[in-house]
Amino acid sequence: MSDSSPPSLYAAREPIFPRRVSGPFRNLKWIIMIVTLGIYYITPWIRWDRGPQLPDQAVLIDLAGRRFFFFWIEIWPHEFYFVAGLLIMAGLGLFLFTSALGRVWCGYTCPQTVWTDLFILVERWVEGDRNARLRLHRQKKLDLTKLRLRLTKWVLWFLIGLATGGAWVFYFADAPTLLRDLVTLNAHPVAYTTMLILTLTTFFFGGFAREQICIYACPWPRIQAAMMDEDTLTVAYREWRGEPRGKGKDRDALGDCIDCNACVNVCPMGIDIRDGQQLECITCALCIDACDDVMARVGKPRGLIDYLALSDEPRERQGHSPRPVWQHVFRPRTLMYTALWSLVGVGLVFALFIRPEIEMTVAPVRNPTFVTLSDGSIRNTYDLRLLNKHGEDRPFRITLNGNDFLRVQLEGTPYETVTVPANETYLQKVYVIAPKGAAPAEAERTPFRFWVEDLSNGDRAYKDTIFNGRAN
Repeated sequence: MSDSSPPSLYAAREPIFPRRVSGPFRNLKWIIMIVTLGIYYITPWIRWDRGPQLPDQAVLIDLAGRRFFFFWIEIWPHEFYFVAGLLIMAGLGLFLFTSALGRVWCGYTCPQTVWTDLFILVERWVEGDRNARLRLHRQKKLDLTKLRLRLTKWVLWFLIGLATGGAWVFYFADAPTLLRDLVTLNAHPVAYTTMLILTLTTFFFGGFAREQICIYACPWPRIQAAMMDEDTLTVAYREWRGEPRGKGKDRDALGDCIDCNACVNVCPMGIDIRDGQQLECITCALCIDACDDVMARVGKPRGLIDYLALSDEPRERQGHSPRPVWQHVFRPRTLMYTALWSLVGVGLVFALFIRPEIEMTVAPVRNPTFVTLSDGSIRNTYDLRLLNKHGEDRPFRITLNGNDFLRVQLEGTPYETVTVPANETYLQKVYVIAPKGAAPAEAERTPFRFWVEDLSNGDRAYKDTIFNGRAN
């Protein structure tokens, strides 16, 4: 009886063991890895004086206070447009670099790429270079040597993942205090849970999933085609120079490619760049370093694999030099992205410098709109919300302007001054009263202005509103 079950569409992942390579692009990746990981791990420990009531931390996401601190900049919830603007700039920057140089973000600065590079470095340090790792992988028997190497590698991976999760939670609280609480088991369960999740995901993504995250989980490879055109510089193979490839004595009948597979062996995605542009390629340029090394050894010019633009292919096939790099980089599309990116950036900087030091909102109480008191005067009630953005308590004075017959009275105090706690929004109920006979008989809605003055430094802010009722 024949088996009529449909064939399986699942293919098990074949582990990729990239060979060690040296060269300018590999060195650039090392530098970027050190800088980006250094920024990520060190930033929570940078100190910044924020007064007695806040942690002295330069970069802090204060969820309890719903604020974000970045050195001297403080973002409050109602200023979320700054965060939105930064996200827009990040998106435009990604479009700009992709249209100019392909997937350079993926190849150099994407967190998945950076941590995968770090995990491969550890793997190579523990198990050896490509051939040694291949032999270990193909070894079916789990002897003591293989077990020792595997456990050593996994422990180091886990420690890197733990440091990754630990660094992340330090952004949300005072780092030295949280570290002490974590070590003494006094931290909030949310901190331990977050660290555990990030540790396990980093361990799995960087150690085992690797290129599969880029191929299957990340949407960017499917979007990048819309950002690129024939003038985009991206990693490619000069097949008109390299073909026909092969090794032989009759080199005049063969191209420059000797089919050594060095470009394939160093690729962290496991592809052959000689097959043309592929979704899996992250343009890390390690194949360029590997190929240039081989070309130098066989006495051929470098650049068989290089950053190329499709529009230069006809010129190079005819033996002409490619156009200068700047002509590919500075073109209408990239200039448009640069202009938009700059416009958003300038707008954010402008908004940052013109935002007021005193934030206030005025909400008239509508139920009732006004009250007639026993002496015939009219009273309106307003809710004033005052935001003190400073690290110490500040005295704020509330006054009126616009109509001399109106007077102000603060609930809970006979004075015009109220103390607003540091880094808090304070709700103050305010009464505005028009004495009997003080207003024109025809006035049903009288405009006036609330003024708030910070008595510590003289900063002032105002809001216009309406007084309702006829006081005659």
